Amino acid sequence: MVVSPERLDEAHPLLEGLDVERAAAPAAIVIFGASGDLTSRKLMPALQALMAREQLAPGTSIVGVGRSDLGHDGFRDRMRQAVEQAGGGDVDERAWAELQGGLRYVSGDYDDDATYQALDEVVADLDRHRGTAGNRLHYLSTPPGVFAAVVRRLGDVGLHRPAPGGDFARVVIEKPFGRDLDSAQALDRSLHEVLDEDQLYRIDHYLGKETVQNVLALRFANSIFEPVWNRGYVDSVQITVAESEGVGHRAGFYEDAGALRDIVQNHLLQVLALTVMEPPVSMSPKGIRDEKVKALGAVDILHPGEVAREVVRAQYRRGWVGGTEVPGYHEEKGVAPDSRTETYLAMRLRIDNWRWAGVPFYLRTGKCLPRRVTEVALRFSGVPHLPFAPTQATQLGPNALVLRIQPDEGITLRFGAKIPGQTFDVRSVSMDFSYGAAFAEEPPEAYERLLYDALMGDPTLFIRTDEVQQAWRIVQPLLDAWSSESAPLAGYDAGTWGPEEADRLLEGDGRRWRRP
Repeated sequence: MVVSPERLDEAHPLLEGLDVERAAAPAAIVIFGASGDLTSRKLMPALQALMAREQLAPGTSIVGVGRSDLGHDGFRDRMRQAVEQAGGGDVDERAWAELQGGLRYVSGDYDDDATYQALDEVVADLDRHRGTAGNRLHYLSTPPGVFAAVVRRLGDVGLHRPAPGGDFARVVIEKPFGRDLDSAQALDRSLHEVLDEDQLYRIDHYLGKETVQNVLALRFANSIFEPVWNRGYVDSVQITVAESEGVGHRAGFYEDAGALRDIVQNHLLQVLALTVMEPPVSMSPKGIRDEKVKALGAVDILHPGEVAREVVRAQYRRGWVGGTEVPGYHEEKGVAPDSRTETYLAMRLRIDNWRWAGVPFYLRTGKCLPRRVTEVALRFSGVPHLPFAPTQATQLGPNALVLRIQPDEGITLRFGAKIPGQTFDVRSVSMDFSYGAAFAEEPPEAYERLLYDALMGDPTLFIRTDEVQQAWRIVQPLLDAWSSESAPLAGYDAGTWGPEEADRLLEGDGRRWRRP
């Protein structure tokens, strides 16, 4: 059974499974930047998995566009290697045979007329001989500086619209969407000169993770949680996106982005929006995205003078992570010796609305931290009165609910319990739920889910233009404050949880960071 985009308001399965199989309509999937790392590591394995599960229609074809001179055969060989590597050597040969027949490659510059003329001919040939039915999904896995040029050129040759008989032409755009508020708005204007908003799918792979989506399920499917999900019961909230690796081979990108643009403006703020949003009227794409925009719009924007007090940024120094010595950021290949790019950021935000007024939100992200972990931790307010003697509750901490997004996906509830014995002593204990242990089904990878949704015309897990601009409005004061060479930049040893300045950010409120 195929569910049409028009019925998505009724059929979207964020909170409930469907007992029907949905297969995407046949289409030509055009990947710009196809010779790059993302195509091999994520996109091609995801498409192979979708075909193996029969969620792609027979005839679905993939056209790679890139500057490398691979040719059709070279592209097929590279994609075969990608699928083998992703599967540990195992390949679903039936699915591969179906995809291999539709693999094509166009070599050329992204701003060259000849590239798009050749692409137009290849896609038209696929319509005739592979049955792609005039449908197009363009995936822009290119440097952000060419997004507007690629879309403009697609418009010049008519590939921004479906061919006669086709139902859709959509464009998926990787992050970052702009470098600041002004550039994001300028890019948006350029894209809308060619495309309608409902054709644009701005991707953030974090939203494709099952456990990120389960933030909504936890809140809105359980009456025991939603009534206490507010300032009346929650003392504070911490959101952590920690990485144990350094910049590695991404130094060129990271020097230009830093932690603020790479993680905070997109991943962290997306998780924040899902955490604080109001219940939507329905689980429709519009209902969910409207509430996310309202949530980000309620974030109290920092004034320039507040940034130094509410935000800490830092760089990692040489240290030890997991028993291995790692170089400092300035020692990484491709990093300028005098670089002031932040690899760590911690900030305190306030949500200016009825539900969250007065509750501090502490966000942090960093590289070369002790372990890789993403989590949302709600610390609850204490009980109004403890009837125990002080000596009976020395091991009792605040109640907490921790949503573990990666890598050990699950939920931990921390509460007080009596210690066995003759005395009445209480301490904090944890009750853990693991997604891996509870569900036999293997969840799809994030890119599988998002590519499938884009083909189905489901925009729920993609970012709307007003949402992008709200996120940039939140981080723009930080960019402005850091434009000066005198802006503070702390340091921390690799393998630690960040600089002392970040600890003091919470200590001033009488709190401290969780140790995941």
